[in-house]
Amino acid sequence: MSTSDRQAGRTEQKPLPSGFGATTTAAEVAAGVDLRGRVAVVTGGSSGIGPETARVLSAAGARVVVGARDVKKAERALAGATGVDVRPLDLADPDSVDRFARSVVDSGSALDLLVNNAGVMALPLTRDGRGYEMQFATNHLGHFQLTARLWGPLRRARQARVIALSSAGHRRAPVDLDDPNFTRRPYDRWAAYGQSKSANSLFAVELDRRGRGHGVRAFAVHPGGILTELARHMTDEELSAYGVVREGETLRVPSGYKTVEQGAATSVWCAVSPALDGKGGVYCEDCDIAEIVPDDSEPLRGVRRWAVDPGHAEALWGLSERLTGLTWPD
Repeated sequence: MSTSDRQAGRTEQKPLPSGFGATTTAAEVAAGVDLRGRVAVVTGGSSGIGPETARVLSAAGARVVVGARDVKKAERALAGATGVDVRPLDLADPDSVDRFARSVVDSGSALDLLVNNAGVMALPLTRDGRGYEMQFATNHLGHFQLTARLWGPLRRARQARVIALSSAGHRRAPVDLDDPNFTRRPYDRWAAYGQSKSANSLFAVELDRRGRGHGVRAFAVHPGGILTELARHMTDEELSAYGVVREGETLRVPSGYKTVEQGAATSVWCAVSPALDGKGGVYCEDCDIAEIVPDDSEPLRGVRRWAVDPGHAEALWGLSERLTGLTWPD
């Protein structure tokens, strides 16, 4: 497939502008949006921005199925939310992914929104049961498999959106297509995290190309600087580099970090904004489409070219099919 064929119909990777910004909350984005009769799936619903994303979508009227490794913790995090159903999901376990997806498919409903929110960060070298590096396996391959299993309900919705949670951390590393699981190169937990976040963005690029003829559009999201349980593996030295200070059992966060409500806003914006009708395959931040920045750019904004390159996206897709043993359904 030629580069021109891959790029045909792509949305331009530049701000609209949207009228929202870094301090916008998810509830503000969803104000006036009516999701009654719509079905959404949100992964990673036990902590961080996952519960807030699910809560706001349900408040707008959607029926939301939440996947979480710790169901009881997710239910506590979502206490008071209506129309939310929490089910077990471990993205590093292919059987768990299949069971969760089957429970959604068996309902017979179309799936309007899929928010691939769950993730892990900066783990010491850990491998799943297949021997795959855990950050790549959880953040990318698990969501790749889940989306494939939910492809039928997504297509039936005719105007579905898939949101892939990436990060400014993608700037740490592109995807190493020759050694994604660190079997030959030395393991670096931050490079592994960056690779997984680049993979999330590339997944949205290729998924959108494949899906737009079926009414399925995809978006990658950087939620912004926000301190959640995702940082559990960071050392005090690493935290201090970002201005975060540990005080006993609590962490003091400097100004400029987002709240959970603000951190969930771009995911919700990509899920519901009419400004994105007919668009997709782009990396978004601060409730808008991000701009492309040079590969050596220092500010934590914008997207590196390697994370939105359609050729890399197609190559990663083929690798992902091989690693998961999946052939993407028609």
